[in-house]
Amino acid sequence: MIRNILGSIVALAGAAAAVLSPFRDWYDGRLGRQYRIADLFNGISGARPGLWGSVWLPLLFAAAVTVVGVVLRSRLLVACAGVVVLGFTVLWMVRQGQATGGLTVAADGSGLQVGVATAAVGGALMLVGAAVMSGRRGRHGHPGRVDRPRPYPAPGSDDPDTWPPTQEPGPSVQTSPLPEPEADPYTGPEAQDPRRPPGRSGPSGG
Repeated sequence: MIRNILGSIVALAGAAAAVLSPFRDWYDGRLGRQYRIADLFNGISGARPGLWGSVWLPLLFAAAVTVVGVVLRSRLLVACAGVVVLGFTVLWMVRQGQATGGLTVAADGSGLQVGVATAAVGGALMLVGAAVMSGRRGRHGHPGRVDRPRPYPAPGSDDPDTWPPTQEPGPSVQTSPLPEPEADPYTGPEAQDPRRPPGRSGPSGG
């Protein structure tokens, strides 16, 4: 529980940083929201797009995914949002480096500025938050799995006996506590008296 709370706070802080970063300077005094999404794939241009056509849009989408992941306690969603933020940030840095022949950081405010650093930190915080979160747990403590209640069996459904008694397996139908009488082991045509010696079947006639 505590891990989920701490991870959620860290992930939401990263989402907020990612959303706010395009409103800060990214490179040489140019705001992040002044870069088109298409510039990340076609190369940096001097066009100034609207807010919904700028790099702010994918960062806003990643922040929304983070909020959903926190509500659902889904580490996967939060981690995917962090990957999206870092991916767009790195892609912008690659395109900007191609346009200017390299990336620089200068004390006079030229080169890379705080906006792009804020976006990178925001994506990293999302990944850290996903790692800290413990995710959803079922009744047996397994993360990511919620146990569903099993249906209650109908009474007598596990009794294999039927009525009247049949030859199917099941508990004995004998109701008497006394043992069953054993059958006579001798099954021949003539019963022999145990008191007579063998070979004599009766009194001899004289």
